[in-house]
Amino acid sequence: MPSNARAGSLKDPEVAELFFKDDPEKLFADLREIGHGSFGAVYFARDIRNNEVVAIKKMSYSGKQSNEKWQDIIKEVKFLQKLRHPNTIEYKGCYLREHTAWLVMEYCLGSASDLLEVHKKPLQEVEIAAITHGALQGLAYLHTHNMIHRDVKAGNILLTEPGLVKLGDFGSASIVAPANSFVGTPYWMAPEVILAMDEGQYDGKVDVWSLGITSIELAERKPPLFNMNAMSALYHIAQNESPVLQSNHWSEYFRNFVDSCLQKIPQDRPSSDILLKHRFLQRERPQTVIMELIQRTKDAVRELDNLQYRKMKKILFQDTQNGPNTETTEEEEESEQFLHCTGTITSMESSQSVPSMSISASSQSSSVNSLADASDDSGEMAMMQEGEHTVTSNSSVIHRLPTHDNIYDDPYQPEMEVQQSTSAARRRAYCRNRDHFATIRTASLVTRQIQEHEQDSALREQMSGYKRMRRQHQKQLMALENKLKSELDEHQQRLDKELEAHRELNKKQTQRDLECAMLLRQHECTQELEFRHLQMLQHTRSELIRLQHQTELGNQLEYNKRREQELRQKHAAEVRQQPKSLKSKELQIKRQFQDTCKIQTRAGLLLLRNSPQPLRRGAPGGPSEAGLSRSTSVTSQLSNGSHLSYS
Repeated sequence: MPSNARAGSLKDPEVAELFFKDDPEKLFADLREIGHGSFGAVYFARDIRNNEVVAIKKMSYSGKQSNEKWQDIIKEVKFLQKLRHPNTIEYKGCYLREHTAWLVMEYCLGSASDLLEVHKKPLQEVEIAAITHGALQGLAYLHTHNMIHRDVKAGNILLTEPGLVKLGDFGSASIVAPANSFVGTPYWMAPEVILAMDEGQYDGKVDVWSLGITSIELAERKPPLFNMNAMSALYHIAQNESPVLQSNHWSEYFRNFVDSCLQKIPQDRPSSDILLKHRFLQRERPQTVIMELIQRTKDAVRELDNLQYRKMKKILFQDTQNGPNTETTEEEEESEQFLHCTGTITSMESSQSVPSMSISASSQSSSVNSLADASDDSGEMAMMQEGEHTVTSNSSVIHRLPTHDNIYDDPYQPEMEVQQSTSAARRRAYCRNRDHFATIRTASLVTRQIQEHEQDSALREQMSGYKRMRRQHQKQLMALENKLKSELDEHQQRLDKELEAHRELNKKQTQRDLECAMLLRQHECTQELEFRHLQMLQHTRSELIRLQHQTELGNQLEYNKRREQELRQKHAAEVRQQPKSLKSKELQIKRQFQDTCKIQTRAGLLLLRNSPQPLRRGAPGGPSEAGLSRSTSVTSQLSNGSHLSYS
């Protein structure tokens, strides 16, 4: 979305789909303020559709820098939509109403900073390990997806009723890594974030540094350098050595864990996934350590708020009936003694009084939200409003404390009877609505946060002036850079003109050398090609002659073969036709011969018959035995079908 787009505009479809179209005031009821910061206020609420308890963060985008506030809201919504991890706050939706964004998330009892605020003493090492382990798992998930939280501190590590640790407040988070913006809370900032104001970039290891500072905060109730102002602390973090744990009663594992997180050089600092394997976090500890800590804190908060409630109610009752009482009553002394004994006296040393610093408008935006929504159904609020005209010095406290009276798991039954029936009815309705409301934040803490928010306006104005001055200096620096750049361009143009002739000559000489080399190369290639063509031509000619001779020889052989075959066929045909004529002649000769033989035989028989004397063999005039035998053999041969050959 363009940075100059009008705040609250939903013309862009990508922006419009980030917000639900329903009216949030019709969907959520029983709103009660549970936190306040530079962004606005956080409320406990109940979804009337499924009776689910949620937390609503109201952020206004009206007034000064409305477009930047709108951009920050869009960025945070897009960031929350990407989160899918048990150790990050669960996002449930965002609604728009009267220039205010209602960011709906899962409800948490409070933060790790609230634990320090209630007990007024450091946490135990096993409790610090459990809280740090859950937060580090959420950071490892962010870093795996190239996201950076950039505002890790005890106030942004939240706790749920089942004892889960959640990372919250992603208003300063970066959706890409590496980043280079000056964003975060001063005392928890890593050195590379401070140095990124001028140059350089940083990655998810800045969250590891902030987690180390948070570990010291949980062990010592406040971060290092907290007695300095913010600007001095920033200079000290960037220039001096890393802080360490002050007390010696902590284990060596805890000390080594903090030292690993607070390595000054980012390359020496372990990443979040490597740090998860540290012995300090892997040591065995009870599964219920956080749940027991939450229950102990809720008990202390309940007693504290009940005592504070009785004290303020007694003062109001006395003011409305008998006027101001300057003497301390026995019950007040009793309340103060309990507060001192339990260590739950409110203090201004809470780390929550430190606002986050950011170049973006998220640290500058504020939302003035009325507390009337949470006080409409409170009978005690009505009583305090009756005494408003008589008590003026504590008016801000009187207006806000009832918002958080009797809002814990075990209801507090007032010792004083309420005379008015309407107040009693309102109290019963209030008790019914608060059944699902539990927190580890005292009412005085929320009130003090509101007062601190008002007091911090001067600091925010100072930061705004510093940022405006920085922008002016940047503009002047840009103008000077542009001027120097123009002069540099002029000198460069002159130098280019002076060198142009030389470059042109060099270019022409290079072109001629290149042309000459190309001509020589072309000549060599042409000569080589000619030789190759001549060789191919000679080879082709010889191959052609060979093929021609081979073809002629083949044709001649084929012709001879065909001719021979034709002669053979002709001879065979003649041979096949020749026996027919010979046979007829042979039969004719055979008949003639047989006739002749018969005639001779008859003639011989006649001679023998007519002869008076038998003829001797070989006698003249008579047939010889040889002639008879020859004629007999010829006759037998002819009768047997023997063939005669004739020349």
